[in-house]
Amino acid sequence: MPDAELVLVIDDEPQIRRAVRDALSDVSAKVDEAADGSSGVDAAVSGRPDLVILDLGLPDMAGVDVCRTIRRSSAVPIIVLSARHSEHEKVDLLNAGADDYVTKPFSVLELAARVRAQLRRIRTLRAAAASTMPVMIGNLSVDTVSRRVSRNGTQLHLTPIEWQILATLLSAAGRTLTHQQIFDAVWGREFGSPQQYLRVHITNLRRKIETDPAAPEIVITEPGVGYRVELPR
Repeated sequence: MPDAELVLVIDDEPQIRRAVRDALSDVSAKVDEAADGSSGVDAAVSGRPDLVILDLGLPDMAGVDVCRTIRRSSAVPIIVLSARHSEHEKVDLLNAGADDYVTKPFSVLELAARVRAQLRRIRTLRAAAASTMPVMIGNLSVDTVSRRVSRNGTQLHLTPIEWQILATLLSAAGRTLTHQQIFDAVWGREFGSPQQYLRVHITNLRRKIETDPAAPEIVITEPGVGYRVELPR
């Protein structure tokens, strides 16, 4: 890693901030800290971190509100720490703009791995944004400029909806998007069942782009939550 990336930790418990700092000791990242939501939002805006680790249990603001506030002005990856782990809460947090979710007590190794994955994702997206080269996923080539998808040089014919779904997932590669987030991005309307619409189109998309649609390696399902696209490491 040529330059140490900056990670902002927003947590009111010194022992948790210390544990996170220890977890990131092998990630080659600089760590900044904030002890409450309002100072965390300020640090996220002024410090321009490469990643935010956000605890939900803050004294002055609900963590989900901190997440929404940061997301209004920044696309920085946000990993949420929480002692709760219900599926409904995870969906709410992802809809609020979180990129990942770790339950407490957390494994130092798991947190470090998730931080590395998010930093790698953002580097990949930045490189892709600066390049007009097609995105390669195994033997699949996705040209976002010409909107062409091919495998081993053979063009695949996607419907406009299938392309929009794939492009939406690629724009957040490595991050799980909820059914609602994908539905809003692709259809842009307030009625309809996101899961029902997506199930049919994702099935058809996988038939075209996956080597084995029954065991997908590109478009991954997060049960009860949504989908994500995995890029090669």
